[in-house]
Amino acid sequence: MRRLLTLVLSLAPAAAWSAPPVTAIKAGRLLDVAQQKVRENVVIVVEDGRVREVGPTVPAGATVIDLGRHHVLPGFIDGHTHVLLQGDATAADYDEQLLKESLPYRALRATRAMRIALDHGFTTLRDIGNEGGGFADVDLKRAVERGVIVGPRLFVATKALAPTGAYGLSGYDWQIAVPKGVEMCDGPDTCRRAVRDQISHGADWIKVYADRSYYKQPDGQIRSLPNFTVEELTAIVDQAHRTRRKVAAHSMTPTGHQIALAAGVDSIEHGDVFDDATIKVMAERKVYWCPTLTVSEFVAGPRSVTNPIWTDLLNATKESFRRAHKAGVPIVLGTDAGGFDWDKINQAEEFKRYVDLGMTPWQALATGTVNAAAMLGQEGTLGTIAPGARADIVALSEDPLTDITATERVSFVMKDGVVVRQP
Repeated sequence: MRRLLTLVLSLAPAAAWSAPPVTAIKAGRLLDVAQQKVRENVVIVVEDGRVREVGPTVPAGATVIDLGRHHVLPGFIDGHTHVLLQGDATAADYDEQLLKESLPYRALRATRAMRIALDHGFTTLRDIGNEGGGFADVDLKRAVERGVIVGPRLFVATKALAPTGAYGLSGYDWQIAVPKGVEMCDGPDTCRRAVRDQISHGADWIKVYADRSYYKQPDGQIRSLPNFTVEELTAIVDQAHRTRRKVAAHSMTPTGHQIALAAGVDSIEHGDVFDDATIKVMAERKVYWCPTLTVSEFVAGPRSVTNPIWTDLLNATKESFRRAHKAGVPIVLGTDAGGFDWDKINQAEEFKRYVDLGMTPWQALATGTVNAAAMLGQEGTLGTIAPGARADIVALSEDPLTDITATERVSFVMKDGVVVRQP
C-alpha cells in the first residue's frame, strides 16, 4: 500500500501538490495604527488569506505587489451601516423603500452598496439593522463568505427591536397592514423570545431602539421618549449575553442612555446628546460609541424643515464628541451609511469629522481599525496588519497623517488576500 501511494504521488502533476500561492506586498510606508508608528520599506507576506509575516525580504517564488510609493493601512471597518437602505433623509424616502421595493430588489441594491463600500477601502461592516428586511442581511453575509458576491465582511443585527408603536411605518390607514422596519416586542418574556429567534436565524449582534421623538425642554436640554422599560431591555441584554452576543442601542439623548446603560448594552449608536453621567459610565465601563456624524450632517437639513430639533441635535453631537473623546470613551467609526446614499457620500469622510473635532489623525484611524476590531471581538484578526491577521489591506497615494482626507482616495484594496482594487 505504501509503495502504491508513493507511485501515485510521483505520477501526480507537481502543481497539484505545490504549496498555496504566496503574495508579497512591498509597502513603502506601513502605518501601524495600534502602535502609532510608521514602518518604512517593509514586505507584507500573505498566504491563505492571512498575513504570514511582516519583514524585510520577499520570499522566493512569491507574487510581488509593489506599493513602494504608497501609504499602507489595515482595511477600514465601519461599525454602523444599513446595506439594505439607500438613503432616508426623510420619512418619505424610508417609506418608499419599504412599500415600493421588493425584498429581492432591495437585496440587489445592497450588493451594489457593498461593492461601493469595498472599493472605498471598507473591508468589514457591522450592519446594524436591516429595516424590514427579514433575515436578508444574513443571506448577504453568507453570499460574501461563500464567494457568490464580492463585498465587505458583514457582522449583522437582522431585524432590530422596538416596542409596539415605537417605529415606522406609521400614519397609514389602520385597515392596511403595512410593513414595519423592526421587530416589535413587549414585555420581558416576549423580548427575550425575539432575541432567541434572531440569534437562531444568524444574528451576530442584537440592535435595540432605546428612545425616540426628540424634543427640547423649557430649560433648553434635549430629551426623548423612552422605548423599552428597564425590565424589558435588561431581559434583551441578558439573553443576548448568555448566548454570546452583544447589544447595540440606538440612543440619542440621556433619556435613552440611562435605560440602555442600566441594562448593560455594549455600544451606543448616535448618542447625539451626552450628559456628564452618561460620559462617566461609558468611560468607566468601556461602552463603545458610534457617533455617526456623517449621517447627522446629511439629515439635519431636510429634517429640520419640519422639525428644527435636528439642527439642535447636530450641534449637540459635536460638543458631545469633544467631551466624550477627552474623557476616554472608546469611539468606533460609524457612519450610518444607508441612512445616506452610498454612491453620493464616501464613508471615509467620517475620519475627517473626527479630526475636525479634536482627534489626531492616528486616533481617527484607530476608530476605523483597531477600536472597531476590539468592539467586534476581533482583536488581532481585523484592523491590523500583523502575523495571523486577515489580509485586509488598503493603500493610499497620499499621507493620511498629513491630510486625513487621503482616506477618501483609496487606490488599492485587498480583502482576505484577494486584490479587489488596484492603482
